[in-house]
Amino acid sequence: MFDLKGKVAVITGASSGLGADAAIAYAKSGANVALLARRIEKLENVAEEIKKLGVEVIAVKCDVSNEESVKKAVEEVLNKFGKIDILLNNAGVAVRGDVVNLKEDEWDRSFNTNVKGIYLMSKYVIPNMQKNKYGKIVNVASINAVIGDKQDIFVRHSYNASKSAVVGLTMGMATYYGKDNITVNAVGPGLFESEMTESTLFKSDDFMKMYSAQNPMSRAGKRGELNGPILFLSSDESSYVNGQFIVVDGGIKFV
Repeated sequence: MFDLKGKVAVITGASSGLGADAAIAYAKSGANVALLARRIEKLENVAEEIKKLGVEVIAVKCDVSNEESVKKAVEEVLNKFGKIDILLNNAGVAVRGDVVNLKEDEWDRSFNTNVKGIYLMSKYVIPNMQKNKYGKIVNVASINAVIGDKQDIFVRHSYNASKSAVVGLTMGMATYYGKDNITVNAVGPGLFESEMTESTLFKSDDFMKMYSAQNPMSRAGKRGELNGPILFLSSDESSYVNGQFIVVDGGIKFV
C-alpha cells in the first residue's frame, strides 16, 4: 500500500472502468480525490462509494476536450481542496477503424480527447504544482502507442496515433517540468476488463481465444491490476522516476 495521506488527486474519466478503479485505489491509499468526467450521474455513484472510505471527494462534470470546461473544473477543485498534488489523465476514447475508412471527425475525436484533453488538464493544473514545487502527473497511454494490430475487430489507427502522441507529450513535459519537482510518466495498459471492452472485445470468443493464446499470462488484465503502477508513479516512492512509459500488458506483443 502506498501512503497518499494528505494528497489531493484529480482523476479524469473517473465515472467508470479503469478511472473509477484508480480513484477508489487513491482513496484507499488516503488521498482526497476529485472525480472528473462528462457523466455526472455516474461520477456521483463513484463518489458515494469513495465517501465510505473516510476521505474527501468531489465530483465535477468536465469535458476534457473543452478548454472552458477544464478551466472551470480545475477552479472548482482548487476552491475545494486548495491544491492539486496528483493528476491522472485517464479520459480517453478508442475509435475503431483504419485510415482508409476513418471519417475525419472520428480522427479528430480521438485526438481531442486523448491528446488535447491531457494538454488542457495539464495547462491548468501545472501552475498550482509549480507554486507548491510538487506534482505527480500520470498519463494513461496504451500498448497501442507502440504496436499495431492486423485483426479487423481491433484496428484503431487514430487510437494508435493519439496514444503515441500521449507518450511523446509525456516525455516533453517530464523533461521541462522536472525542475519544478513535477514528475510526468505514462502507463500503457494492454487489454483490461472495463466498461468499454466488456461491451465489445470481451464479447468476441474468437478474439479472446486469440488474445489469450498470444499472451504469456494467457489472459487479459483484471480490474485493479493497473492500480499498482499508477499508485507507484503517484507516490513519493517514485520521486526519481520521470519520463517513463511503463507497459502493463502481461508481456504480450502482437505480430
